[in-house]
Amino acid sequence: MADEAVADRPADVHPPRGGDRAGDGPDPKDGRGPADAADAPDSGGPKGSGSPGSPDGSDGSDGSGDDAAEREKERERAADRFKDLTRDPLAQEEGEEEPTDLAAATRARRSVQKLFSSGRDLTSFDRSRIGHAHIGDLNVSLDARRSGPLRGGPVPREELRRLRRTHIEPEGYVRLRRALEARRLLVLGGAPGTGRTCTALALLEEVTRDGEGAGNAERVRRLAPEESVGELAREVAGGEGGHRRGTGYLLKPAPDRPGELPPDGMDLDQLASALAEQGSYAVLVVSVGSAANPLLAGRYGALCPPAPTRELVDVRLRERLEEEHGDQDGGGGPLAGLLERAARLRADPEVTEAVGLDDLRPAEAELFASLLAGHLLGTLGREELLAGCRGLAAVQAYAWFAGVDRALAAPPPGGDRTPVRSGTAALFHPVAFRIALAVLGGASHSAVSAAAHLLTWELSVQSDPDSTPARPLFCDDPEADLALSRARSATGAVDVAGVEVTGRLVFYRGGALPGAVLAELWDRHFPVRAPVVRWLRLLADDPRPQVWMRAAVAAGELSVRDFEHGYAELVRPLADAPTPRRRVFAATALDQAAGHASHRKAVRKVVDDWSRFGTPALRWTAAMALGYGRSADSVDDTLDALARIGVREDGKQAAVASLNVVRLLTHPESDAVLRRLAEWTAHRTEEYQDLALVTIVRLALTDVDEVLDDEPGTPLGDRGDWPLLLALAATRPELTGRLADLFWTALNTTRSRDVAFDALEVLLRSAFRKDGRPWTREGLAALLPVLIAEEHDRRRLDWLLRRMMRDQDRPLPEEQARALWRLAVPAGQRRTDEEENHG
Repeated sequence: MADEAVADRPADVHPPRGGDRAGDGPDPKDGRGPADAADAPDSGGPKGSGSPGSPDGSDGSDGSGDDAAEREKERERAADRFKDLTRDPLAQEEGEEEPTDLAAATRARRSVQKLFSSGRDLTSFDRSRIGHAHIGDLNVSLDARRSGPLRGGPVPREELRRLRRTHIEPEGYVRLRRALEARRLLVLGGAPGTGRTCTALALLEEVTRDGEGAGNAERVRRLAPEESVGELAREVAGGEGGHRRGTGYLLKPAPDRPGELPPDGMDLDQLASALAEQGSYAVLVVSVGSAANPLLAGRYGALCPPAPTRELVDVRLRERLEEEHGDQDGGGGPLAGLLERAARLRADPEVTEAVGLDDLRPAEAELFASLLAGHLLGTLGREELLAGCRGLAAVQAYAWFAGVDRALAAPPPGGDRTPVRSGTAALFHPVAFRIALAVLGGASHSAVSAAAHLLTWELSVQSDPDSTPARPLFCDDPEADLALSRARSATGAVDVAGVEVTGRLVFYRGGALPGAVLAELWDRHFPVRAPVVRWLRLLADDPRPQVWMRAAVAAGELSVRDFEHGYAELVRPLADAPTPRRRVFAATALDQAAGHASHRKAVRKVVDDWSRFGTPALRWTAAMALGYGRSADSVDDTLDALARIGVREDGKQAAVASLNVVRLLTHPESDAVLRRLAEWTAHRTEEYQDLALVTIVRLALTDVDEVLDDEPGTPLGDRGDWPLLLALAATRPELTGRLADLFWTALNTTRSRDVAFDALEVLLRSAFRKDGRPWTREGLAALLPVLIAEEHDRRRLDWLLRRMMRDQDRPLPEEQARALWRLAVPAGQRRTDEEENHG
């Protein structure tokens, strides 16, 4: 069966094993291929012994004396050069042996690309179309540009009536009301936009409705942000500006006033006492964070539960539809049908993906309900609905960044009109965390937090270059960071030195937020580009793949927003850098840009120019970009470019070119790659032969996880720790003959023979795990019978298995050697029982 498989191989794919091959082997007239005539081992002999039984042995038939010695030295030099070409091209070049962890980097790239692969076209979104919506008698504004500072004064009756009608009590609302009734004062903490203000107003409206101020038309009042707790206590006690008894007060301190100190426990006790004397109530709304934690931990503190936005969508949607069709008692009529369609529309995967948020906030729920109703009633088309849904994340991103540093430029109250510049680090840290999370989402919480502090420094220096920014060391609040950034943490795997360990990972609560944050940052805030570029370059030097690879993908996404700027500031400088990690960073960013149809042509032109006319560093980077498979028009064009790079300057960059040919073998067009490798082995130029041979050996030494873009669940993805050669043999049986032919060529070519035999040993040892369980036996069972198809091959396998069994450091158990022999040699081809026992 094995001999038939060999005979069936197409002649244009692989020269016959006994035929004429170009290379460094003997004269083709002897009919033995590119290996030395004495390459065939017998059943014994240690490696290097010079006996006919060793793969590199010689029978001395070529002559003796100085000529023979010189030929032997030349063969050794060629073998040493070939061994250098098979080393990791991503390792540092100046004597540094530690390689870049390609498997961890590949896993990080797979993970982060999910955050930018929803298919949304961020470049075409017009946020102004959905920034404001009219829902019944509610005006919902989601645009931070249109919301000015809050003014103090009474809450209008109409707003209170609307609040009673529309407010949906969150879980724990009754507990909050009882606490307010008992203590007269409540410090309510939550992230902006989560419905905390609406809940506070609802509480004040309810407790004052039947109290001493029931007949007061101004019984609920908002206070200006600049008003302090002490000032409110004096007003309540009857001082200047005092109000009637039974009033409810809502106070939201300004969170971005530098130098502003939060109230302490004594201030709150004084206010609570004044409120009790006047029969009044107050709710102090604060943002969660290190400054507010003491308030929330005190006797008056409570966290605001999230608003039930799913129920809010249902209520608003019904109200909107009832405006058109009226109330339908009994559940019949047009309204019932519209509600059924609304339920199906909400569950539509395309609508869910367009929203891109795990949970909606109250204003978003209002707008989402309005969008659904508009589509059901025929006033919004399908594309307008999806565009509006995509805008929810974009508006949130805008609100996060709008006017963050406005307080730094504003003069303080009083006679001194000099702007206060202190506190820049504390002010910028929340936005830095959001940017870091958009770039490194899915990495460990510690990595995101450290990157956020690094960016905080860059932003602070950019904003105030004359001052050294200070950052308190013990004020971080991880839970507040998550709450203020709509993020969540989860337990997951983190790559550490090539090993996966359990860690705490952090993500945005919605796949639309990373892209929305990067788009908002790059499109609307040009001064911030300089510190962000400096920061990304620093991340490119981070030794952790979970950091630098994620940053590379984000750099590609930013380049799509403005390719001229991204190319000039990020891609081109790093592509010509002296360190491999920076060049891989640039190649990954280019590939990410090539994933967008709008930029694919430009990326391909850049990569093609680099492969033809670039410096050695640029050609190296081009090779890495080509390996992703999107930087050329076709697989043939990709292989042409890789060959150009790999054979230039006597094959100086054959290592990086071969690595990226191997990466292409994980793609569906792997048969075309194998055909090209066969052509290169038969090429008359030694550089092409070396490129093919190095690729073949690297294919046997590269694990699937190092080069595969697919997730587990695919045939190759489920074999992540397998050598790629065996994984392909097991999952693509139609390729097995070509794979065996190519590997046989490497085993039988003098300059590649030693490293090829070492690779074969690696493949054989992978058959069983350390505890004896089967590992890659399926792949070996497919490959070995085709690879070991002749008597010459069987003798060499016999010799190799014996050597492995005698290995002093890692002796191969005899039973495993027997099993491997049986996998390779079918029963009908085993000459004697004695030979079988030798296996």
